[in-house]
Amino acid sequence: MDTVNPLLVSSASGLKMDVNGGEMSKNPTLICAPIMADSIDKMVTLMAKAKASTADLVEIRLDSLKNFNPFEDLNVLIKQCPLPTLFTYRPVWEGGQYGGDEKKRLDVLRLAMELGADYIDVELKVAHEFIKSIGGKKPEKFQVIVSSHNYQSTPSVEELGNLVVKIQSTGADIVKIATTAIDITDVARIFQITVHSQVPIIGLVMGERGLISRILCTKFGGYLTFGTLEAGVVSAPGQPTINDLLNLYNFRQLGPDTKVYGIIGKPVGHSKSPVLYNEAFKSAGFNGVFVHLLVDDLEMFLRTYSSTDFAGFSCTIPHKETAVKCCDEVDPVAKSIGAVNCIIRRQSDGKLFGYNTDYIGAISAIEDGLQARYNMSSAAGSPLAGKLFVVIGAGGAGKALAYGAKQKGARVVIANRTYGTMHLFFLL
Repeated sequence: MDTVNPLLVSSASGLKMDVNGGEMSKNPTLICAPIMADSIDKMVTLMAKAKASTADLVEIRLDSLKNFNPFEDLNVLIKQCPLPTLFTYRPVWEGGQYGGDEKKRLDVLRLAMELGADYIDVELKVAHEFIKSIGGKKPEKFQVIVSSHNYQSTPSVEELGNLVVKIQSTGADIVKIATTAIDITDVARIFQITVHSQVPIIGLVMGERGLISRILCTKFGGYLTFGTLEAGVVSAPGQPTINDLLNLYNFRQLGPDTKVYGIIGKPVGHSKSPVLYNEAFKSAGFNGVFVHLLVDDLEMFLRTYSSTDFAGFSCTIPHKETAVKCCDEVDPVAKSIGAVNCIIRRQSDGKLFGYNTDYIGAISAIEDGLQARYNMSSAAGSPLAGKLFVVIGAGGAGKALAYGAKQKGARVVIANRTYGTMHLFFLL
């Protein structure tokens, strides 16, 4: 599999003020709010919300409209929009909703340009013809995004590179590639393409496994990312909200030198770890970001994202026991437990070190609870000593609790659940 070297990121990132006069941004990557509605009035309302959210521009999805009078409606949308406009009129054959005449569709995009749009998005399949048709008529600050969407997979680095060249050859001002993540390691190939691109490029990977492409594009030189105004109301699978980009991931302050951390698991989207760690990073002024990492194959993930900029990971189900085998060195306690929940990458040589903090956190919390409940002094020793301690479940966390309780002098029984039954199988 391909590996990623974030240290090769182009140095296009200087500080910038966001379009709404907000705090200085550490990167030039824009946040675009997709505007999808069935009426012009609803779109105008959503544009105002996008402005309030501090998005940098809006993508107006014309194919979502039920009734559309091109000249009149485009005038309204462009004149009333408080942000720069990107017009997309996506046909069914490229994953959109427009199923009408192709000539009429392209005429609408040309009209949007003439009426003052800042960007239009046109599909690679028709880009040569479209860009040729606007030769000599293109406004100075107007830009054409030529896009390619792959809803099945993410091609190889070589194929992606060839695709970029093909898109560039159309005369595109900005290259856009959207692929689909079958595995989280697919995103690495998009990172490799964007980080080495000599032209403005949007590289995004759709789906939950591709989420990091939408956050870390700031680190790898992406031109823009898409953030939704509401959770679940997306124009493509896997889009985060603008609120999460700004307030959870601290998007404006991420850059080429940002260290990446994350919670590895399957499932993982429910984890609150990014909320905890990103707030801690922000409070401490630490240049890092903590993300959800939906990982199917732990060994392949760690091998692919081998740069020291991917600096450490929390590890949850079902990977804690596998993590023991994937680390170069494992702390003796974690080795005794047989599970790792914390992986640190040493910056000097990239080696992985595995630790287990589950037993400390869980046992300490149980002890504190018992001491408070029974008004016991910590000087009297552990309240677990001599007690029967039953652990339900024999995964990585269960093993850690059993180990910790045993160290405190408890008599430990582990009960493991299989389908439809409960088996006592281990007695310490």
